[in-house]
Amino acid sequence: MNRLQIQEQPITEQLPLLKSTRSKLVTWLADNVRLMVQISFALLVVWIGIEFHFFIEYLESGGVTGDAYRPPGVEGFLPISSLMSLYYWLLTGNIHAVHPAGMFILLGVIMISLVFGKSFCSWLCPVGFLSEVLGDLGDKIFGRRLRLPRWLDYPLRSIKYLLLGFFVYSIFFLMTAASLEAFLYSLYNIVADIKMYYFFADISRFSLIVIGVLFLLSIVIRNFWCRYLCPYGALLGVVSLLSLHKIKRNVASCTDCGLCAQVCPSSIKVDKVKTVISDECTACLSCVDVCPVKNTLELTLAGTKKVVSRKQVAVGVVGLFMLITGLAMLTGNWQNKVTIEEYLQYYKNYDSYGHPTSGDDIVELNKEVEQGPQEP
Repeated sequence: MNRLQIQEQPITEQLPLLKSTRSKLVTWLADNVRLMVQISFALLVVWIGIEFHFFIEYLESGGVTGDAYRPPGVEGFLPISSLMSLYYWLLTGNIHAVHPAGMFILLGVIMISLVFGKSFCSWLCPVGFLSEVLGDLGDKIFGRRLRLPRWLDYPLRSIKYLLLGFFVYSIFFLMTAASLEAFLYSLYNIVADIKMYYFFADISRFSLIVIGVLFLLSIVIRNFWCRYLCPYGALLGVVSLLSLHKIKRNVASCTDCGLCAQVCPSSIKVDKVKTVISDECTACLSCVDVCPVKNTLELTLAGTKKVVSRKQVAVGVVGLFMLITGLAMLTGNWQNKVTIEEYLQYYKNYDSYGHPTSGDDIVELNKEVEQGPQEP
């Protein structure tokens, strides 16, 4: 029945069809709420990128063209600086003024992980979303989901924890409050987002090859970057072990069909445990959705029998993120304190600013801070 035929019918005859169409739409949205959240957040990231492009254009033109507005959300792509700012805040109680939005974004993501596990990776992270799309493409190409053997999977998974360990050791064990402050106020850190922009805008052949290889590997092995290389995901995985919500399996009603383990993007043996306690679980709820027996696999609040639905996870994840970032805006800690005049000045030599690249460099930075400014 086409649109013209519907319009020619009396309104009383149209209502059942309109209600049915609306019901199907509502059902589809309910079944795909995570996809809607992922797409919305990805579009937000794209918009932030466009705004930052105009800001770079403004700097390149010396303030003639483009837009002087710098979107604070771009600091979400500076996780190391954000982790330093967070540690600096814990040590001193002061919110650093150069990239405050980055710290609150990181804080929001950590809070989400404490409540809903590593859900940021499967609900909000644009890289995670892209990895899923590439993984789905791989499933269609190969007709099945390819997995690495355990003897290779475990060593590769350790890489992201080694990277995380390096950053944690360098920041939390080597750096003092004074050296953190010195780095965070350094010209390198101030223009770190500009350097990041040009890394992708003027990407080298080597970097392009590496990214291309990661794309191809993500098609063959689902979530290759996330599973093996992402230190951000490693941090959230560790935090998620303390999560208030866990997926639980009712052993009595389970039929041992194994569907939950088959669809799990993180290759967790959901069908072999009573409670999923894994640093790889992203609370995507794929296992819950595919379970053929009602009330057998459920996301529940720890210590209770309270079941949490997919909609509640969506509201919780998005709500927590908006609450933390909104708090930064309300308290005046969203926009940084670097003036546009300073940006125009620092931009002229942005490519010449360096940073510590090893533990020895950080130790040397600590010594310089302790000695104070030298006499000319």
